[in-house]
Order: sequence, then structure tokens, then C-alpha cells
Amino acid sequence: MTTDRLATLGAIEAAIWQQLTLCVADKSHPWRTPVLATVDGERADARTVVLRELDERQKELLIYTDERAGKVRQLLSHPHGTLVMWSQPLGWQLRCRVRLDIEMSGLAASSRWARVRLTPAAQDYLSPLPPGAPVTTPAPPPPPHEPVAHDYFAVIEASIESIDWLELHPDGHRRAVFNGHGARWVQP
Repeated sequence: MTTDRLATLGAIEAAIWQQLTLCVADKSHPWRTPVLATVDGERADARTVVLRELDERQKELLIYTDERAGKVRQLLSHPHGTLVMWSQPLGWQLRCRVRLDIEMSGLAASSRWARVRLTPAAQDYLSPLPPGAPVTTPAPPPPPHEPVAHDYFAVIEASIESIDWLELHPDGHRRAVFNGHGARWVQP
């Protein structure tokens, strides 16, 4: 990870995308599991998610989910959210304002499900109960290679509209915003 302070907005933006690229491949990267905040009626709702893929050209992050999860209902009615990431080694916080789209049955979902269904993670999307449903005791894992009746796998596409970068540093904090209007320094 970067230890030197970067001097220009261009260098900072390039380093942000470098770190985002690293985090989808490195399970130990601190940005791999950001908090996703959405709107639930008139209240905020937040949860930790896992970043699975990144398309820098499209400025898009992909997250896998169960299509019955509460966040799916929330993003269908209000398709905007914020991803918040913190890296202690970098001293950087990112707040990414995103537009959220869900793909439940198209190629984006089916091609990824073809890979996921061969892993232990497939069980996350096969439960007959939706996430958050009450249970009396946790269910034991099903036997391996059991036929799949129905999956609830979906892909959330988080299109980044803006990135608010904050660096906490002993020599002084810095903050910048990157969006479709360019990049600019702002007061931390």
C-alpha cells in the first residue's frame, strides 16, 4: 500500500482506482468490505457488503446478494446509496456516492452464478428462507453437490457518481472530491 503522500489530484485519483482494483482481488484489503448505506422509507439503513468486481472504465463496482434481501427492495424504490470504506494503513476514507441497479436474471447474474454455484458460497443464495427470516436454530449445511432447485443470486451494480476522499495524516488532513465535473480540493 502507498505510504508516501501524493501531491496532485490526478495522482490521488489514480491511487484510489489502484486500491479499488486491489481490493476486489485481495480478501484482506480493508476496502473489500465497505459499508453500503441505502434508504429504507424515511430512514437510513446500512450493512457491510463484499466488493466482488470492478470496472474502472465504467466506474462500476459489483456486489453479490440474495435477491430477497432488504437492500434489494430498498434500491428498487430508491436506487441511490453510499459506499463507505476505511483503510488504516493508508489513512484514507472513501465515500462513494453510487447509483444502484440490480440484475436478477440476465447475463450479468447468470454468468456469475455459473461460477459461484460451484463454491461453498453458493449456499448463501440457496436458502428457502430470505435473509433476516426468524429461525429457531441455525440449519446445518446441505450435503455437497445437492441438486439446485432454485437460486436467489443477484448482482448489484454500483455505478460511482462521485468519490469523496479523506486522508487523515499527522502532517495535516486533506480531502478531495472526484466526480463528473472533475476533481477539486475541499476542506477536510
